[in-house]
Amino acid sequence: MGAMQDYINRGESYILKTYQRYPIVLERGEGVYLYDTDGKKYLDFAAGIAVFALGYGNKDYNDALKEQIDKIIHTSNLYYNVPAVEAAEKIVKTSGMSKVFFTNSGTEAIEGALKVAKKYAYCKDPSKEYEFIAMNHSFHGRSQGALSVTGNAQYQEGFVPEKMRAVFAEYNNLEDVKSKITDKTCGIICEVVQGEGGIYPADKEFLEGLRTLCDEKDILLIFDEVQCGMGRCGSLYAHDLYGVKPDVMALAKALGCGVPVGAFVTAEKASYALVPGDHGTTYGGNPFATAAVSKVYDIFDKLDLVDHAREVGTYLFEKLEELQTKHDCVIAHRGVALMQGIELNRTVGDVINKAMERGLILISAGSNVIRFVPPLIITKDHVDEMIHILDEVLEEIG
Repeated sequence: MGAMQDYINRGESYILKTYQRYPIVLERGEGVYLYDTDGKKYLDFAAGIAVFALGYGNKDYNDALKEQIDKIIHTSNLYYNVPAVEAAEKIVKTSGMSKVFFTNSGTEAIEGALKVAKKYAYCKDPSKEYEFIAMNHSFHGRSQGALSVTGNAQYQEGFVPEKMRAVFAEYNNLEDVKSKITDKTCGIICEVVQGEGGIYPADKEFLEGLRTLCDEKDILLIFDEVQCGMGRCGSLYAHDLYGVKPDVMALAKALGCGVPVGAFVTAEKASYALVPGDHGTTYGGNPFATAAVSKVYDIFDKLDLVDHAREVGTYLFEKLEELQTKHDCVIAHRGVALMQGIELNRTVGDVINKAMERGLILISAGSNVIRFVPPLIITKDHVDEMIHILDEVLEEIG
């Protein structure tokens, strides 16, 4: 038995089985490539599920974290710390919003965003039991609050009673949303580009309509940009593409480029909903995590990474369009910049496995969509390398 199989067996013995993991053990990364414990090389078009925007081994990023380790890793939120202040300032100034709360994950960012909206409504009228409107096929996380607004019953069943769930509307259907607003609605939450639901970008008219509805009803509009934010869609924040501002925005994933960190960001009118004692976290905003955030913003600026993602994303779109034309099994292609997907007329498990055998890492979005969320530093040559392998696999499966 080889070393890799030994690690797999030990993992099965000691790690709670909530994932059907692929049978490889990844050990290190370099640029946009990953290597397993046997030394096999893989082109990474998943980026740790849209996390590693900078790729692997970025020296500026690594040095910043090493430097912070030698200073201080954790203090708690009873005190200020330098990286948290600097990171918060960069988020506020680039987003045009007002205040930041740092969390440990995207799920926690969603939880905080929901609390902001509920408290905002409660402060106006504490007599009601407030509820949210969320979208069908959405995904916002695995905790109970995040699950309550996740529009997929298979994730909710056994965990979130129906009475605790949001009211769900059809994504990109403004009239459906309008029909479900009541005097108990405290917020509307949606992804600017649906990720797990199959890579569906919002329509501009839909987001504009949600903004108008929320303004008319004085309820909060929450954008989940955990996956689609931080340059992935060819703008620093995905909503910038639409010219529509949320009242609360959730960020994570590429916000820390590998260090577990998230944030919810509030616009001015939502900034006063939570007061001391309303919300907290032990680890959120610690110096190590926020040093990563601060350096990520610096590197994005230094590398002009948002424009790069838009340019290479345009090329990826063209190549995937060609692939769809060539293979009958590809029945749809959608997405924006470096968040795209192709829909097949079958489940995609075999395609992903065969691509992995050839040294290409892909992931799905649902059962029949292949999701492309590579590091933002990929080049057109990497796109060509990926397309070549995927073309071979699709040819093989017919």
